[in-house]
Amino acid sequence: MTIFSKIVAGEIPAYKVAETIDYLAFLDINPLAEGHVLVIPKKEVDYLFDLDDELYTGLQIFAKIIATAIKKAIPCKRVGVAVIGLEVPHAHIHLIPLNRMSDINFERPKLNPTTEELEATAHKIREALKRDV
Repeated sequence: MTIFSKIVAGEIPAYKVAETIDYLAFLDINPLAEGHVLVIPKKEVDYLFDLDDELYTGLQIFAKIIATAIKKAIPCKRVGVAVIGLEVPHAHIHLIPLNRMSDINFERPKLNPTTEELEATAHKIREALKRDV
């Protein structure tokens, strides 16, 4: 069972932004930028391109909804998308607020936000999602 499956099962806490029956969006606790969100299918599948077509397209649509809310909640020029797939063997998409190209460089030092900062960021994104409904 991956760390993401443990988050889905409620065994590990997470700063959840949104959740449906099939998908979950939560903050990366070591983000590249404020508002860095991970979007996952709840079903544990190692590799993004191993998802069946329905789960894959649903994940992309869910990610688009979350990215739109991030853009409203966090000052940025764009929300970047990254799929690396080497860190955790559970398909996931990184959504990262960007103001310059280097904001999506995974080899640069990551932020170390406090619990309060993470909760405040998650709250801002959840509020932006509510405005879209």
